[in-house]
Amino acid sequence: MKMYYSQGTRTSGTCEEDYTPVDLQDSIKKTRQALAVAYAGFDNALETDLIDSYIYEINSLQKRYKHLTDLAALETLSLPQESGKHASIRALVSHVFS
Repeated sequence: MKMYYSQGTRTSGTCEEDYTPVDLQDSIKKTRQALAVAYAGFDNALETDLIDSYIYEINSLQKRYKHLTDLAALETLSLPQESGKHASIRALVSHVFS
């Protein structure tokens, strides 16, 4: 969801929201990227409050990532099998949670 806010006067400040359908694979990719950014921020953080915020962000993103991969796994189970052409999402991301 895209949101834009302006600190100008109330009449010039607009809010634009993007209601396009969410693609599961795209959400997984974006979450994986956000997780990489959060890990990089955590590695470079020096202040305790900032370290705490990165810990909460990483935990949140890991839970989101797990939820999305669970949904993707359910989606692949409900699709007709095509002789093993497509590997399960869990096999591709199992290294993240091990």
